[in-house]
Amino acid sequence: MKPQIKQQREQRRRWSVRKRIVGTAARPRMSVRFTGKNIHVQFVDDATGHTLVHANTLKKDAGAKSRANKECAGQLGKTAAAAALEKGIKQVVFDRSGSQYHGKVEVLAQAAREAGLIF
Repeated sequence: MKPQIKQQREQRRRWSVRKRIVGTAARPRMSVRFTGKNIHVQFVDDATGHTLVHANTLKKDAGAKSRANKECAGQLGKTAAAAALEKGIKQVVFDRSGSQYHGKVEVLAQAAREAGLIF
């Protein structure tokens, strides 16, 4: 499959999910994005268009070659949930950005739930 077609299909999946999921100030959207090497999590208020809290795996660890695996996803889920709870965010709407709910996405979501976020 051509890379352009693959990117277009991924973008359509993201848009179709985003049509149904809207974050507010009381219940922001927890947006998760996976790149080849890193994971990014943002808590977004769509009414004002502002990112309230963010977390990612961009910090360089000495022993980690890839920071986009299940282990790092679990750690990031806990870190992101702690940062959100610190800002007073308890309930969120989960936006998986077109990714299927298994593997890294599932591990990250479960870790955030265990840390105290309500989906």
